[in-house]
Amino acid sequence: MVGDNFAVPTANGAAPLAVQACGIRRWLGVGASAREVLRGINLELAHGEFAALTGPSGSGKSTLLYILGGLDRPDAGTVSVGGFPFHGASEDELARLRNRLVGFVYQFHFLLPEFSALENVLMPLWARQAGRSRQDRQWAEELLARVGLYEKRHRIPRELSGGEQQRVAIARALVGRPQLVLADEPTGNLDSVNAQAVYDLFRQLHRELHQTILVVTHDPHWAAASDRVLELLDGTIVADHRRAGTTQSYGKG
Repeated sequence: MVGDNFAVPTANGAAPLAVQACGIRRWLGVGASAREVLRGINLELAHGEFAALTGPSGSGKSTLLYILGGLDRPDAGTVSVGGFPFHGASEDELARLRNRLVGFVYQFHFLLPEFSALENVLMPLWARQAGRSRQDRQWAEELLARVGLYEKRHRIPRELSGGEQQRVAIARALVGRPQLVLADEPTGNLDSVNAQAVYDLFRQLHRELHQTILVVTHDPHWAAASDRVLELLDGTIVADHRRAGTTQSYGKG
């Protein structure tokens, strides 16, 4: 059973890794048309890393992201987030782990149109039968303030711009205080100005909240400005670059 306390020491007392994936393999399709899209992926992310996952279309980036976040299961291999193993968990247990440990930001915001920005942010807490206390509401409002939308917290999605809707989605991903934030092309539907704003926001939240962040991106500027870049090709990590003294300005290598 997943409780509210996620302090999970390792055997030697050190903090567990934010992500540990070992031997991840995944096939898509059936029979003769089945294709192996992930071929024995091994990956570790330490707490507080800001990493980008790059590669051509069809290389397996989104599939890997969904497996790391518990939205999909590998055909072989194991995944742990914050020391909690996803393998072997029932669907209900996996849903609880995912809700409490992982925050997702997608290319499309997926806000519920009939709910306000504040209510959309609170949705992950409502899913765990929480989010009704004054403290929860204040935390959601604080996140909306951090993304520059406190004054628009009672507006519904159609009253917000595309960039504002994506910022609400980022606040929603953070409201559960996840150990890991995963983003799948979060600027893919935005113009360059809003893409810059979203990148700056991720960097700000990374600094202030010490989030572990992994972003799937085709954007070379985002990748160049990340602290670590993982390159995926044909289902295999072919390069892992750790950048010392990385610039924090989106659009500059």
